[in-house]
Parts: sequence; structure tokens; C-alpha cells
Amino acid sequence: MPVDLGKLEAHLATRSYVEGYTPSQADVHIFTTLGSAPDAAANPNTARWYKHIKSYEKEHSTLAGSSTAGAAFVSSTAAPAAAAEEEDEEIDLFGDDDDEEDAEVERLKAERVAAYNAKKANKPKTIAKSVVTLDVKPWDDETDMGALEKSVRSIEKDGLLWGSSKLVAIGFGIKKLQITLVVEDEKISLDELQEEIAEFEDYVQSSDIAAMQSKRFSSLLRMSIF
Repeated sequence: MPVDLGKLEAHLATRSYVEGYTPSQADVHIFTTLGSAPDAAANPNTARWYKHIKSYEKEHSTLAGSSTAGAAFVSSTAAPAAAAEEEDEEIDLFGDDDDEEDAEVERLKAERVAAYNAKKANKPKTIAKSVVTLDVKPWDDETDMGALEKSVRSIEKDGLLWGSSKLVAIGFGIKKLQITLVVEDEKISLDELQEEIAEFEDYVQSSDIAAMQSKRFSSLLRMSIF
């Protein structure tokens, strides 16, 4: 039962194995039937495949799969003409099966890509946030610090969270407001925030960033700092 080298050569021109993506019993079946390496000049793809499968020779008996797919490349010259025609028809059917197999492989690939993209889309996004300590200085010791703090906290933005605060003496009876806040770096500009605070000119002389620490958090986690 010789191997149809022409068909096998054409098959291996775009594939590494007789069936699937790893060595299997289908490869062992054809390898055993061939008996020896084919002419590399006439059948380069088959020769390459033969050499590769030979490297698994010690593992042939343990390879997965069945020899069914390999039967498509084996023909019998001793069979009657009618049987040969029937075999040709069967080979054509196997060809259709190959097409169906290729379509199934493409479908599986598409499903895996879709599953990967869905998993990637659902992966928690890492959000960069900064914990900032802001010093807000009044004009003098007569500035209403309660009104100053209320004005500062009146600024509300997506990605801005005001925290604890205290009054810190800076001399001559003057106290500054020291307030902690958390900002999402992509949403909040500290320069713009300080400009908005400066607009409360009845109370605010200036503001400075006293300390800042950047952190990264999962979007699925709720950060508790204060």
C-alpha cells in the first residue's frame, strides 16, 4: 500500500503535520508506510516532514491521535479499477474533510481571539493616583480660615477627593490651611487646581504642594486613605 507522495507533498506544503499542530498517530502511520525518506529533490516538503517525524521515533507508540487521517494518503495498486475509482472518490471526500477541518480550525482560532479580547477588556484597569498635601496660605491673621477651607472644598471634580485638614501656625499669629487630597493623575491637573484655589482671592494669598506620593490602584478596588 504505497503512499500517494504527490498528494502528501501538496498537503505538507502548507502544514507541518499530517493532522493538527503536533505529531500524532496519523504521522506515524504515513512514516511507517513510507519505510524510508523520500527523494528530497522531488518531494522537499515530505522529506522535511519525514526527518522531523523520525526525530520522534522513540515516542511513536505514545503519540496521541489515530491513523485515520493518514489513510487518506495511502492507496492500493492491487485493487480492481472499480475499487480504485471508489478510493479516488473517498480521497476526494477526505479532501472535503480537510476543507472542513481547516474551517473548524479557523473557527476555533476566531473563538480564542474573541475570548482573549473579552478577557483583556474585562481586566481591571490600573489607575495612577497621587496623595497630595497642599498648603493654602491666607492674607493675614484676620482671614476667616473656616470660610477659606469651605471655599477650597467647594471645588468638586471627577477624580478629586478631599481628605483631612488642619491649621498650621506660620508666624505672627497667621495660620495656613494644610489639607490632604487624592487625585487621579489622568483627570486632575494640580496646576489648574491651584489656579482655581487662587480665584478665592478674598481668602487665599497662595498655595503650595507640601508633599506628594504617587500610587497605582486597580479600578476594581476602592481606595481608603482617610
